[in-house]
Order: sequence, then C-alpha cells, then structure tokens
Amino acid sequence: MKIEQIYTGCLSQGAYYIESAGEVAIIDPLREVDNYINKASDDGARIKYIFETHFHADFVSGHVTLAKKTGAKIIYGPNANPSFEAKIAVDNEVFQLGDITITALHTPGHTMESTTYLLKDKEGKDHALFTGDTLFLGDVGRPDLAQKAADITQEDLAGILFDSLRTKIMPLSDDLIVYPAHGAGSACGKNMMKETVDTLGNQKKMNYALRADMTKDEFITEVTDGLLAPPQYFPLNVKMNKEGYEDISDVISRGSHGLTPDAFEAAANETNAIVLDVRNQDEFVKSHIPRSIFIGIDGGFAPWVGALIADVKQPILLVVPEGRLEEVITRLSRVGFDNTLGYLKGGINAWIASGKETDFIDSISAEKYNEIICEYPTFDVRKQGEYDSAHVEGAELTPLDNLNEHLAEFPKEDKFFIHCAGGYRSVIASSILKSRWYHSVINVEGGMAAIKNTNVSVVETTCSKSL
Repeated sequence: MKIEQIYTGCLSQGAYYIESAGEVAIIDPLREVDNYINKASDDGARIKYIFETHFHADFVSGHVTLAKKTGAKIIYGPNANPSFEAKIAVDNEVFQLGDITITALHTPGHTMESTTYLLKDKEGKDHALFTGDTLFLGDVGRPDLAQKAADITQEDLAGILFDSLRTKIMPLSDDLIVYPAHGAGSACGKNMMKETVDTLGNQKKMNYALRADMTKDEFITEVTDGLLAPPQYFPLNVKMNKEGYEDISDVISRGSHGLTPDAFEAAANETNAIVLDVRNQDEFVKSHIPRSIFIGIDGGFAPWVGALIADVKQPILLVVPEGRLEEVITRLSRVGFDNTLGYLKGGINAWIASGKETDFIDSISAEKYNEIICEYPTFDVRKQGEYDSAHVEGAELTPLDNLNEHLAEFPKEDKFFIHCAGGYRSVIASSILKSRWYHSVINVEGGMAAIKNTNVSVVETTCSKSL
C-alpha cells in the first residue's frame, strides 16, 4: 500500500494518491492530471477511483478530465448532484482497492454532500482518514459556503457539522492518520495548523472544535465567530466542479497565443480584457502598461486572482516573465480563470521598444516614509489579525481581500501612503487603485517589516485575533 500526499502550496491544498496491488485511487485531484497518470504508469497500476470529498469552492478539481483520460469512476457522497456521470455513494459504502478498502462516511456540515473516506489496510484495520474540508488540522470547515438563506442558515450547518464530527469521526481510533484537503492559508477555514498530516488523537487534544466537553451551542458559536465573507469566485468554482469544464490543454493552447504590442493593445480594447502583469513586484513598480493589474506569480497568485478579479469568465491578457507562460495559465485555470486570450510577446521590453506609454508606482523606502509620514494618511492592506497585532499609529485598515468594495475610502485627488507586511500586497493594491484613477497612491517598500526598523510609531498588542 502506498499513500502519497501531493500538496500545492499556493492553494494550501492536498490531493492524495493511493495505490494497492496495482489499483489506484485519487482523492481531490488538481485540474492538471498528467502527474497522477504518470505515477500510476510508473507503479504499473491503473487508476480505478476518483474520490471527491465535496464540491470544492476554492479550486477546480481534475475529476472530470481524469475520468475521461483513464476511465476511472468518480465517487461522491450522498446528496451530490453532478451534471456528469458519477457514482453517488451511500453512507458507509465500501470500495475495494487492491488489498485495501475505502469506506465513504457521510459527514455533512461544511457542505451537505461532504464525505470523508476511511482507509482500512489489508488486515482490515483503520489506517487513515481523508477528511476533505470537514476536519482540518486545528480547525473545521467553515459552515457558510453551502448556505441557502431561504432553506438553511450557517448556524444550522454548523450544528450538522457538530453531529458529523461527534458521530462519525471522533469515535474513531486515536492512532488514525488524518489527511485534510487544506492547510494554513486556505480561505476554507480560520485557524489551520501549518502541518498537513496528524493523528486523530492529537487533533482531539489540539483542535478547539473537537473538545470532548463542548456543547453544540458552544461549537456553533465558536465555528461561526469571525468568519469573513468568502471570496466571490467560490460559487463559480463550485458550479464548474458540479457541471464540468473545458480541458486544461485547450485552455493552455488558447492562452499561449503571442501578441505584438499593437495586437495586444487592440485585443485589450476590443474585449475589455484585464491586463494582468505577473512579474516581480519591483519590476512592475518601475515600469508597466498603464491600468494593468499586478498579481505576482511568486506570491499567493491564484487565490488573489480569485479574490480580486472574481469573475472567472473575465477576459485576461498576460504580461509574464520569460519561460513561465504555461505555469501562469495553469495556475489561473486551477481557480477557474480559463478566459486567457494571449500574452504580450517580448514582454514589457517589446512594449517599451514600440514607443507605447508606460506607467510606474510612486514608491518610497520605509526610512523616507518615516520622514514624511505626517504629510498624508496611511492605509494598511493587511488582514484584520495582522493589523490588530501591530499597526502604524493612525493607519486605516482596508484589507486587500475586499479592496474593491472600499475604493471610496481612499482619497481620489490627495496623496496617501499604502503598505502591507512585506511589499507584495501593497503593490497589488496600488495597481488596482491606479487602474481606477487613484493616481496619488504612494507605496511603502518593504511594508511593516521595514517600517518596524524605523522610528515610526507602531501600536502593538500582546493578543491578536486569528488571521
């Protein structure tokens, strides 16, 4: 028996490859599926099952493509209603995989179809539990994503999740290995640990939501407390996961169309495409296409695209570093952004050589900011918990996550400073503001990390809210 966790850091997502006696199961695969097919080939095995823990909101799963390419059967738990062919398991249904078995345990609460999968070894002993978004390490799945206001509330879902955990998961053995679908950094929970594998026994000790003496009312209060609004692209990803999607190879082929500066400019004007510049932030600050948006490929790229562009059907034109075009298109498609129309051939250098106009971000060092801080207001685009922990005295919090909803809070004509923790998010915010004609933004290089090394007055607290 082989169990391999395939973890994708930018999505904080874990997919799983399980092989026994020549048969393979994949749990919650990513959209690009060749890796799984190649692993099975190397093992001399065939992919038999594709287990989905639920309809994912934060990424597009590879289940549809993988099933087409391998003939493997897609498995969902009770209450799932996909538009494509799939096996809808009943609670406690057992699936044979080589010498081992995988049992579907219906655990609704995060969503109503949420299902965890219990793996038993060839001796029939409980060995591992693949918990999807039902149970994370240090947390549980948020109960508001599947909410339908007319039918069920997030409090109702939290209560259902409480019952699922108490009746299906907590009675299992403490030495059971827990493999969740996400880790720290995912928007699917609040307090996830940085570790990606643990035992159930340790989670019973460490995870606030698994306290033995916890009442249902306490659980509902604690699980729903502090939930931020989910990113707007989440329901669009759910729709793609339920109804199907275009093959990623076609998405990559279409997006790999190189355009001259003239053709690039014409395409942007004709299609109302967003020009998305994914280079390093320092390069973008110095020179970029006017009104383009920066979201650097070397940061939390895909989730930020989802949160800030939101509409997965939005046409996109790319400015990319040399040699990274396919990576960028692939990572966009992981969160459902398939409408990439092409890229600027020759990059920003070709644009400049053509004589076309460029723009820049007014950016100053933390030391210079210290000297002139009193001249203009300061806006902090970090998360609430970061701000609560330490912030510039008098700075206004406007988190990047929902920046588009708070543009009116920024001065339209007067200058203002903007910063984050290290400089990545503030350049994203600056680019969005400049694209909306806020031309007086001044980015503080290095963010709070650099500001703390100056004499700027920083308000610090010893206790902060979770991030």
